[in-house]
Amino acid sequence: MDILTVVSLVVGLFLLVAGAEILIKGASKLAATVGVSPLVIGLTVVAFGTSAPELAVSLNASLNGQADISLGNVVGSNICNVLLILGTSAVIAPLVVAQQLVRLDVPIMIGVSALVVFFGLDGRIDRSDGIVLFLGGLAYTIFLLYQSRQEKDQAVQAEYAKFGERSTSLKETGLNGVLFIVGVITLVSGSHLLVTGAVAIAEFLGASPLIIGLTVIAFGTSLPELATSVMASIRGERDIAVGNVIGSNIFNILVVLGLSSSVSTAGINISTSAMTFDIPIMLAVAVMCFPIFFTDNEVSRREGVLLLAYYLLYIGYLVAHATDPHSPWVGLIAIVVVPLTILMLVLLGWRTWESVKRKRANKLKD
Repeated sequence: MDILTVVSLVVGLFLLVAGAEILIKGASKLAATVGVSPLVIGLTVVAFGTSAPELAVSLNASLNGQADISLGNVVGSNICNVLLILGTSAVIAPLVVAQQLVRLDVPIMIGVSALVVFFGLDGRIDRSDGIVLFLGGLAYTIFLLYQSRQEKDQAVQAEYAKFGERSTSLKETGLNGVLFIVGVITLVSGSHLLVTGAVAIAEFLGASPLIIGLTVIAFGTSLPELATSVMASIRGERDIAVGNVIGSNIFNILVVLGLSSSVSTAGINISTSAMTFDIPIMLAVAVMCFPIFFTDNEVSRREGVLLLAYYLLYIGYLVAHATDPHSPWVGLIAIVVVPLTILMLVLLGWRTWESVKRKRANKLKD
């Protein structure tokens, strides 16, 4: 492995993050001028913009015959988004979860994660599966934007009013359009360099492209989500912090994975390890969000620490397994994580049930 490979990886990551930042600035300002709410910007413009690195990398990898990287990138990014990004944001400040997320977007995230499991039962996600996913992404986006215009809930309408008056400056609109285009070009360039460097490093280390996609590339392409959610949490824009992650995960599966499998000649083959471990982990993480969000409509600092601990265990397992599949650490982590996950889901389910009973009792009192 020469120095150019490392430079390619680093420059690729830099261009991806910079391109996403430029694209988000242009796209979010364009959305603000037409009166889109902070929550909807978090679920669409910001979330989709921060997922642009995943889209650029996965498409580039699929077109160049590296479909394993595409799959690892999407699955790894979704796990990283919830465990690392939500965990970090919640540790900084407890996150308030909007009702719209609990009643609509989180169930959709769980549903599309389960759909990946279903499509992968035959060992691959082929073009027809990809087209179904992509059309689902378009339908979700259209529905979300329509719903934002038809919203009757006064609390949500109060969020819409935060943008104030629309900008009518043609010059400003043009500048934002230019920023958007420059962001796209930067993303494409960065994705090419990142995939080239990642493949070379995987070959040098003897690791599979799937592992590289689940770890290095997934973390790198999730950097925009991490920066966006952490800054939103610091600034008190906690609806954007959570909405960004959920919208990004939905976009990753429906649009990124959908397009990547559609443009790949043979679709995306799913390895046994991905089907039996990584994809189920992605689904379990999505399911875990519902009881966490539902109880008191927030993600507490304690829950944030728990999410971060899970991410460290997951990455530790991947590294240990890639280094030595027969290492005792691999079995130890698996023995700890699986029962802990089941226990966590049971406890969260019990908390959700208690929360439902409490809310019903309060309604009867009123």
